[in-house]
Amino acid sequence: MKAKIGDISVAVMFVAIVLIIILPVPSGVLDILLALNISLAVVILLNVVYSKEPLQLSVFPSLLLFTTLYRLALNIKSTTLILAQGEAGEVIRGFGNFVAQGNLVVGAIIFLIITIVQFLVITKGTERVSEVAARFTLDAMPGKQMAIDADLNAGLITEAEAKERRKKIQRESDFYGAMDGATKFVKGDAIAGLIITIINVVGGIIIGVIMRNEEIGEALQNYAILTIGDGLVSQVPALLISVATGLIVTKSTSDEGISNDLRRQIVYNPKVFFIAAGFCILLSIPLATLPFLALAALFIIVGLQLKKQSVEVEKQEEIQIEKNEVEEIRKPENVVNLLQVDPIELEFGYGIIPLADVNQGGDLLDRVVMIRRQLALELGMIVPIIRLRDNIQLNPNEYVIKIKGVEVAGGELMLDHYLAMSPGFVEEEIEGIKTTEPAFGLPAVWITEAQRDKAEMLGYTVVDPPSIIATHLTEVIKAHAHELTGRQEVQTIIDKVKENYPAIVEELVPKVMTIGEIQKVIANLLKEGVSVRDIVTILETLADYAPITHDTDMLTEYVRQALGRAISKKFIRDKKSTVITLDPKLEQMIMDSVQKTEHGSYINLEPSVINKILNNLSKQVQKLVQLGQQPIVLASPFVRLYFRRLSEQSIPGLVVLSYNELDPSIEIQSIGTVSI
Repeated sequence: MKAKIGDISVAVMFVAIVLIIILPVPSGVLDILLALNISLAVVILLNVVYSKEPLQLSVFPSLLLFTTLYRLALNIKSTTLILAQGEAGEVIRGFGNFVAQGNLVVGAIIFLIITIVQFLVITKGTERVSEVAARFTLDAMPGKQMAIDADLNAGLITEAEAKERRKKIQRESDFYGAMDGATKFVKGDAIAGLIITIINVVGGIIIGVIMRNEEIGEALQNYAILTIGDGLVSQVPALLISVATGLIVTKSTSDEGISNDLRRQIVYNPKVFFIAAGFCILLSIPLATLPFLALAALFIIVGLQLKKQSVEVEKQEEIQIEKNEVEEIRKPENVVNLLQVDPIELEFGYGIIPLADVNQGGDLLDRVVMIRRQLALELGMIVPIIRLRDNIQLNPNEYVIKIKGVEVAGGELMLDHYLAMSPGFVEEEIEGIKTTEPAFGLPAVWITEAQRDKAEMLGYTVVDPPSIIATHLTEVIKAHAHELTGRQEVQTIIDKVKENYPAIVEELVPKVMTIGEIQKVIANLLKEGVSVRDIVTILETLADYAPITHDTDMLTEYVRQALGRAISKKFIRDKKSTVITLDPKLEQMIMDSVQKTEHGSYINLEPSVINKILNNLSKQVQKLVQLGQQPIVLASPFVRLYFRRLSEQSIPGLVVLSYNELDPSIEIQSIGTVSI
């Protein structure tokens, strides 16, 4: 309600300004409006002086338009009164007589000086500063955004703080862009004031001589004094607004006001005032003695006072440091912070530090940002903050990757070399240091930079050390995606969905399923490399089947069927594919052996039977591997989950799909059958 009233009042003020131009205004009312104009300019200037940063007055460009329009409206109305009645109220006549001191020439010169100062000095400088500030602010936006992302990935700030900083950067860009255009109002106002003054003088003389039969001198004296008074009444607040405009665009961000900044940055060093006092004493000999000696005495007093204050400040700082040390010793250790375990950590030896140091040309932080974005697009998961730390206990070129505080992977680099990997069809081997690619365990060779072009010509895949770490980190996160996606991450995803699809979320959570149950389904999908980016389809499917069963494993199968097209596209890239199928007797045996309990379901088969199944499966998988194809096992919908669990211990990463997940357009050919 208050916001609506405020919007209406702003609209009313702009309409009132237009009405001032159109409707007749008595000289008494004009006096009040002119006094308000001057007071408003003083209030704006003081607000600028006491603001700590320009964005505290982000409304300033709009305010500049309002005050300029208001001042021009008063100029038009005062011109009407001067030319029509030869009188424009007490304020204008008072300004003309007081400032001009009864002398027409003095008044005209003062008016011209104020106009020139405003137009050529303040307005011109403000316009240039606004233009440069707008350009620099826009050019600096990408760098500031990257710095925010780097701080976010390093854990220095939270997601909320990063969002607030990005919003502030956008506001700065909008503010300085608006100020670049708004300064044209001030420049145009100064020109318009000068033109209006000339029109008033010429028009007043013509009206006085021709229409009122006055002498030229009398008309000039009367109308010129009023015109100069009118110009001064307009130019004084315009000068204040111009100063405020220049001050706000030259103002740097500060935690305190400009007065405190001046005191801390100008009036802080006693040596400066002692030297200035000596300079004044030297000047007092050939020039005016008394003024310079008085200033020298003042500077000496200020310098002595500052020196005394600096000594007291140093003593206070020493006392405070001692108190802090004593309190730190007495304070019991806060072990709560030590209980925090980072979801993902990348630790490296001191030799790898240049890869993460932006000042040394390292781009590892930028790569970490891209990893989070890539996995958000590829898997639909929210990757937690990735901590980058140096560890002196590691070898100089060694790195390790930890998931929830436990080391899960690692490797060792040669920073001045490149890693060359053969895709399988390279005929000529390249000389180098043989090694194993850490992410996929493929045979590779460390080569020098001079060999890079030759290796690429031979068909090798050549990567640099930062790419090796980034690739390894990406694969580790993919492999542990189900562990890294907890209830809080799922809650964040659901909250985002609720903004656009409130109906599905309100129907499902918490009436039908809890966040924990949804998290288990999403974790099951991520564990098998299925993207959960289409979260709306997942929630729709859960809303359909959750009333029937609360078994998260069965719900996962229903969701997989709903995501069948995406799953087929991910694992079967061509229209034709060769797969391994299961013997119907084996499928029936698995179905008969399923035991359901309160804690879930499992297969109850004898170890010897399991060994036969896995041995037969290994033979069939080997056939596909020899053909250079990805092994895919096809099973019935009910059996798929249990056969996947049966095989994951001996053949991790094996893709097991159900018939219901296949895209109807894909042609399937069985290359073998797993039987007992």
